[in-house]
Amino acid sequence: MPEQYYRAATYRARDSMGYLLRRVYSIMHERVEAAFAGHELTLMQWIILIYLRDGLARTASDIAREFRHDSGALTRVIDQLERRSLVARRRSRQDRRVVELELTPDGHRMIESLLPVMVGQLNQALAPFDRG
Repeated sequence: MPEQYYRAATYRARDSMGYLLRRVYSIMHERVEAAFAGHELTLMQWIILIYLRDGLARTASDIAREFRHDSGALTRVIDQLERRSLVARRRSRQDRRVVELELTPDGHRMIESLLPVMVGQLNQALAPFDRG
């Protein structure tokens, strides 16, 4: 039987993996949103841009499925990115029913300009941890 990390007699919600992960996410979300505010970009917009850059997603459905995000809300975010000329929608050459997303040159420039900001935020968040 695998090692037991939790015991019913001593379990406290604040010590649970789920609580701690959610707390870390909330803190990072707040920090990144504040850091990106001057660039008028949200964390969700950043995620879409970086997923497209890294080839982790091709369509809005890919992103909605990955993040369990409401497809209607995600469409609005993609609309915003498209209006800012950061992403473009294109019909798939293999299946005309599929609409693929691609970064525009402005989208690539936005990513390059914000990568140091994101990396700085991640490094600050990890500073208290050791590599051990």
